[in-house]
Amino acid sequence: MSRPAILGLAALLAACAAEPPPARQVAQAGMPASDAPPILVTGAPTDPSDPYEATNRRVLDFNFRLDDALFKPLAQGYREVLGPWPRARIRNVLENLNEPAVFANRLLQGKPVEAGTSLMRFVINTTLGVGGLFDLEPIGGPPRQVADFGQTLALWGVGDGPYLMLPVVGPSNPRELTGTIVNGFLNPVNYPVPFVANIGRGAALGLDERERNIETLDELRTGSLDPYARLRSLWRQYRDAQIGRSPAAEPDVLDDPGEAAPRVEAPAPIAQRPQVRRHAAAPPRRLAAHKAKKPVHRASPTRLASR
Repeated sequence: MSRPAILGLAALLAACAAEPPPARQVAQAGMPASDAPPILVTGAPTDPSDPYEATNRRVLDFNFRLDDALFKPLAQGYREVLGPWPRARIRNVLENLNEPAVFANRLLQGKPVEAGTSLMRFVINTTLGVGGLFDLEPIGGPPRQVADFGQTLALWGVGDGPYLMLPVVGPSNPRELTGTIVNGFLNPVNYPVPFVANIGRGAALGLDERERNIETLDELRTGSLDPYARLRSLWRQYRDAQIGRSPAAEPDVLDDPGEAAPRVEAPAPIAQRPQVRRHAAAPPRRLAAHKAKKPVHRASPTRLASR
């Protein structure tokens, strides 16, 4: 079991055993306490599917502090040292190594055609793509798919369970946590590779993901009245889209769950237009009479013959 999985299980047990803390006020993340409106955090959850909200908020605060001290500086240094082209090559190799797990999950989901597409993608990108450095999808290669064991469990009918905020890993739930652990065993590439190398590959994936979301996470922390609620909403929408369901009750991606609803102003009254008096059309009989009075010049047969 990997270290993130162990931390996730520890967080789950701590969340189940923790007592509801007393009410406290926290300022909006990324803003001074004097400028941001306080958010009241109580032991009672604000979402029925998030019964451990108080504990989850504390874990998110820990993740933010760890991110500010370690992960964000590493991501910024990674971006400065390597340009877009080498970062794209590294990302292609890491994603290509995950294709066998996608193939296995597609088989478990009862989708043999998609499984064959993923297997073909792995073979083509590994050979013609020079070990996965180049993704041949833009020039007609097999398309990339997203499939993991958490998605497979959802298609099998396993429910989401309570929302969890895990240390380092981030948003999850019991189904997704189980899927993360099992997904590592489904990938045959992990078996011949040493355990330390697998940990390094996971760290590289996390670093690449953090680098691609530097601005996104900054905007979420500084532009939201409640970053926790918005992150929870965005993560659920992201996973629902991957599973293939679109909840109608969730806000839009750019909506802030902690923000008050916009004020809808009543439409201005339409100005009274001046009525134009129109003359009624003449009845059919009168029109017929006018037509009858109009002289009609007809040529005589003799004149036509002379022509």
